Amino acid sequence: MEHDDFSLRRVPAERRYSWVSVALQRFGQVSSFHQFLLGAVLGFGMTFWDAVLAITIGSVLLEIITILMGVAGTREGLSTSVLARWTGFGTGGSSLVGLLMTVSLAGWFGVQNDVFAHGLHALMGGPPVWVWALAGGALVTAIVVFGFHAMAWTAYLTVPAFLALAGFSIITALGDHSLPALMAEPPPGPAMSLAQGTTLVAGAFIMGAIMTPDMTRFNRTASDVVKQTLVSVTLGQYLIGLIGVLLAHAAKSADVVGIITSSSGVLGTLILVTAILKINDWNLYSSSLGLVNAVQVLLSRRLDRTAATLLLGGLGTVLSAVGILDHFTTFLTWVGVLTPPVAGVVIAEYYVVRRWKPELEATRASGELPSTCPSWVPAALICWVAGAAVGIWLPWGIPTVNSVFGAFLLYVLLGRRTTAAAVPAAMTSSGGSKTRS
Repeated sequence: MEHDDFSLRRVPAERRYSWVSVALQRFGQVSSFHQFLLGAVLGFGMTFWDAVLAITIGSVLLEIITILMGVAGTREGLSTSVLARWTGFGTGGSSLVGLLMTVSLAGWFGVQNDVFAHGLHALMGGPPVWVWALAGGALVTAIVVFGFHAMAWTAYLTVPAFLALAGFSIITALGDHSLPALMAEPPPGPAMSLAQGTTLVAGAFIMGAIMTPDMTRFNRTASDVVKQTLVSVTLGQYLIGLIGVLLAHAAKSADVVGIITSSSGVLGTLILVTAILKINDWNLYSSSLGLVNAVQVLLSRRLDRTAATLLLGGLGTVLSAVGILDHFTTFLTWVGVLTPPVAGVVIAEYYVVRRWKPELEATRASGELPSTCPSWVPAALICWVAGAAVGIWLPWGIPTVNSVFGAFLLYVLLGRRTTAAAVPAAMTSSGGSKTRS
């Protein structure tokens, strides 16, 4: 239990961290290897200023969602899946949220571990890819087993190295180019529309926005959440993303790995590949929190977060080593379509409908959980499905954002009436046993 990290409880005030410590981890998420990839893809298909506009629109929308989710996590000290019990979903719905996060994030943990292994094999040679996959998966799993504190120290090491690489890359790769010329030239590849670019930006980090409470429950104040979000998203999305845009314009290619390899050499590429560690540890960490909540609700059993981490980390590592997960990226992408409406329901319930906000506020000072919560809330499930449908089929706008706001607006309309009607029908204690309403 030493490294359980309060997986089913509120994080007490004395175990919170400074905003800088949490911000480094948030920056590690936002400014990962994938942000370089995203910037290069945008730069290959857009002018510099169109890419700036796409990043700005996508980032602002994501920051709003991230801050609202993060403040809720800080105030209540709860992970996303546990917080969902009192923010529209009830215990049963929260188990579905937990399972969704478990499947999605554990799957992406394995996929990115495979990318990590192939990168190191290409650089270092030596053992086959599956050996690198086992080694990389074991390393990330070991870090996550020791919890938030160990992950913070990982950020202290990887984030400065990643920033140094970004600076070195732009000096080396762009040193022979005129920045004004690069910023003014047309895209080197097939044109990408502003809507397409904005969709890529918003879709790339929506899961990070939804899992924000898993991280911000370790913050001390709501202002800390705002500061760290503004700093990390601004630096991560703009600094790393726009470097990727400029590199794509300079090299006339979207192959960021090839660009970095040619400009920074083996050391730079090694830093870039190992930067995957900083986002992959959070993939595994949040998936373990989701599993712990789902097991308690569905099986009425207490699963330690450490055991959940070892189980998911071991499974993801083995599957990445044998190459099975290469065939599951399409499935994981579709699973991701179901994710954005969760944020819409949580934000609508916590800030607008507020049906269960008094229970959370009444127990906040004591550090305990409310003694009761609903088992199922039909309004949340309806809004969840409707939000996903809006994101898939609405022909205009940004699908991810459409999904969030669709679920938000519908829950606000339905929430007060249907959630109030649902409460007497089924109430359960926070541990899963039924009580009379």
